[in-house]
Amino acid sequence: MSILLASASPQRSAILTQLELPFRVIAPEVEELDMGTPNEVALHNARLKSGAVIEQAREDELVLACDTLVDVDGIPFGKPANVEEAFTMLTLLRGRTHDVVGGIVLVHPKSGRMHERAVRTKVRFRDFPDDLLQRYLDGGEWNGRAGGYAIQGTGAAMVSGIGGDYQNVVGLPVSMLLSLLEEEPGWNDLARSAAAV
Repeated sequence: MSILLASASPQRSAILTQLELPFRVIAPEVEELDMGTPNEVALHNARLKSGAVIEQAREDELVLACDTLVDVDGIPFGKPANVEEAFTMLTLLRGRTHDVVGGIVLVHPKSGRMHERAVRTKVRFRDFPDDLLQRYLDGGEWNGRAGGYAIQGTGAAMVSGIGGDYQNVVGLPVSMLLSLLEEEPGWNDLARSAAAV
C-alpha cells in the first residue's frame, strides 16, 4: 500500500518523505472554490483534487488530497493573487490570532472507502513592524501561500505562537493523516511505519 498525492506542493511531498511514507505525485488541475465557510471550502477543494487524479491511481494506492486556507472571522483566505492581496491579508493578520484550516481527503479507489476531515490550527501573529512586512513582501515568499505566508520559511518572523498541528499550517495535517490510516484495516501498516520514524 502506498499513497498517490494529489498535490504539486513541495511542502506536502517533504512531509511524506520525512515520514518515510511511500508515495508518488500527480498534480491535479482543478478550479478551486474560494467562497463559503472555511471548513466547507477546504474540504470541497480537497475532494476536487482527489477526484481529478483518482482514475490514475493504482490498485495498491490511497489517494491523498489536501487544501489549506486561513480563516479570518469566518472568511476563507486562500493564496493571494498578487502582492497587493498579500499586503492586505498580512495586514489583517498582524497582531491577532487566526485559524489555519486543512481539509484532508483520503480515498481508496478500488474499495471506494473515503475519509475526510477539516483540521484547525491556531496561529498568533505578533504586531510586527512595517519594515518587516515590506521585506517579506519584497522577498516573494507570500506567493502561492494560503494567507500570504509560509510558517516554515521567513514567515516565521511574524508568528508569536501556535496551538495545534504545526504541519497542518505547513500544508499536511500529519496527526489526522495517521489517525485516518489507523482507522482502516489494511491501511494501518502505513500508519505504523510512519509512526516508527
